[in-house]
Amino acid sequence: MWPEGIPESASVQAILDWQRRTMEMMYADIAQAIRANGLQAEPKDYLSFFCLGNREVRTSGEYKPEERPNPDTDYERAQQARRFMIYVHAKMMIVDDEYIIIGSANINQRSMDGGRDSEIAMGAYQPDYLMTTKQPAKGQIHGFRLALWFEHLQRLDDDFLLPQSRECVRKVNQIAERNWNLYVSDMLYNDLPGHLLSYPMKINGMVSLQICQGWSSSQTPRLAFVAPSLTTFPPSSPHDPLCYTSLLSLCLKLRADTDVCK
Repeated sequence: MWPEGIPESASVQAILDWQRRTMEMMYADIAQAIRANGLQAEPKDYLSFFCLGNREVRTSGEYKPEERPNPDTDYERAQQARRFMIYVHAKMMIVDDEYIIIGSANINQRSMDGGRDSEIAMGAYQPDYLMTTKQPAKGQIHGFRLALWFEHLQRLDDDFLLPQSRECVRKVNQIAERNWNLYVSDMLYNDLPGHLLSYPMKINGMVSLQICQGWSSSQTPRLAFVAPSLTTFPPSSPHDPLCYTSLLSLCLKLRADTDVCK
């Protein structure tokens, strides 16, 4: 839900602000392409963001800490609400069920350069199980992705066999939205039925992001996910030419690298 660190700190809020601006740029491009092609679709049909979280009901006989946290602290609110994000330090990308990258290295040029950050990562694919125009890839990477989805969603579905289909995308979004609503609800009668949550944002008609309804600052932890008030660190406009040019250059480089790999 937020990077490592104190969520309301200036540094983390700056990161979240840049994240919001990047998401807005991507959704704006997708919305423009949808309108240009006259499609009956939503931007989330092509790009969705999720996070992981857990929430469990209190059971009799479970361990109780001997020391109680100080009143009106994030620690106390976390114990009362019994919910928190699942932080995963590993980075992984699965492409078309045929190629996987996994490791500690961030999936960017700096971490995967080989001569800069001290990181480790590996990439793998099965030459006999590649996607074609008639047959999706169904090797071990496909099986691993389905197993991972089962852990996150706690269910199997035939639509999950084709993750690129609109039916699959909308079903996963629907499940993740339900999990999020249970995650932030005042009352919980059963353990959370899955760990995949919709990232707490909404896309309005102007393709800008706003904090998800149902999440208030009184809930734990204190967060302003969208960081709308920051004006010191980033440029004042989400369409700042320098910011846009840098991101565009990175996207073009990633596309070129991908073409070379293929």
